[in-house]
Amino acid sequence: MNLRTLFGGMIPLFILGHFSHHVLTAITVPLMPFIRGTFTLDYTQSGFVLSAFTLAYGIGQLPAGWLADRIDPRKLLVVGISGVALAGILVGLSQTYLPMVVFLVVMGLLAGGYHPAAPPLISALSPPEHLGRSLGLHNIGGGASNILTPLIAVALANAWGWRNAYLGLAVPTFLFGALFYLLLGRFVARAEKRSGGVRKKEERPFQPESPGRIVVFLFLSTFTAAVVMSATSFVPLIVIDHFGQSKETAAALLSLTFTAVFWAGPLGGYFGDRFGSIPVTIAICSIAGPVLILFTILPYGWGIYLLLLLVGTVVFARMAASEMFIVSQAPPGSRSTILGIYYFAGTEGGGILTPILGYTIDRFGFPTAFTIAGGASILVTLVCSLWLLRGKRG
Repeated sequence: MNLRTLFGGMIPLFILGHFSHHVLTAITVPLMPFIRGTFTLDYTQSGFVLSAFTLAYGIGQLPAGWLADRIDPRKLLVVGISGVALAGILVGLSQTYLPMVVFLVVMGLLAGGYHPAAPPLISALSPPEHLGRSLGLHNIGGGASNILTPLIAVALANAWGWRNAYLGLAVPTFLFGALFYLLLGRFVARAEKRSGGVRKKEERPFQPESPGRIVVFLFLSTFTAAVVMSATSFVPLIVIDHFGQSKETAAALLSLTFTAVFWAGPLGGYFGDRFGSIPVTIAICSIAGPVLILFTILPYGWGIYLLLLLVGTVVFARMAASEMFIVSQAPPGSRSTILGIYYFAGTEGGGILTPILGYTIDRFGFPTAFTIAGGASILVTLVCSLWLLRGKRG
């Protein structure tokens, strides 16, 4: 994919759309220390605040995926941007614990519209031989948002409070969502005029994977995502409480994790194009368990920084390879539906595991809790890999 094809096509627009989708979804975790102080929460209660959005986000993927296979996916994309921004405004306006949690649930439900709709549309607009790279580049937008917006949100929270941080980021996000819808409509119309229909890209021979291999692959990828997501949710608190660093340092280190998107996403897609999505996903998932175990063993310093980068590698390289598997191996009429199931399982699993991990931390401390999480990841990766590598394709 040359630069003219890349920057003259739809990838920059989708990168911006993905960025805006995650502006509001990225700030609850770094603002958690401020929210915890306002409502005097323990780790278990903090885990429930984090999971309020995450559980709803997972549930929202299912109807969104089903709808994206049946209606204009642009409608779901704008819901996943402007709708989330509206919910963020309500979170910022909430003055007590319960309304805040309710509006985080609303935000999660609306946010479910973006991810099931985006990859199939990107697939329809991309050359088949560059599908993995296109998906990896698209993920740069989400990762960049997770890098920048926590820093901006913490700065706003320090200056004007965490509620104003939500409000200050939600208003421009809502406006961009409307603009994104209009620009994407013009781009799709031009693409259809040139090619006689965006969906005509489905001309390559297609042989779907067996249902059993699809299920095992999805379980491996989503379990890894859930474990890493739940552990990452506690990064700001572990940096503050276990390593004794400041709130600002905690937010900066969380952003460090997401810098991996600039190279891990495209590389995950590139290697997926070259070697297949299954072996690439297995290799990536194999990293997660050891990283979590080492996180509370190594002293604070460069080793922790490296582990945070490896966490980001697992998140973004796995995402690109997994999305590639689904949009290239699932039947064309059900790809968004399967993507909805994929994102539902990963986010719902993370939402369930987050308070469980918080409870384990309360009872046994960070080292034991992270060792249990890492050991579970290693076991699941080993079992699923043995099953998948018996097969023929990927």
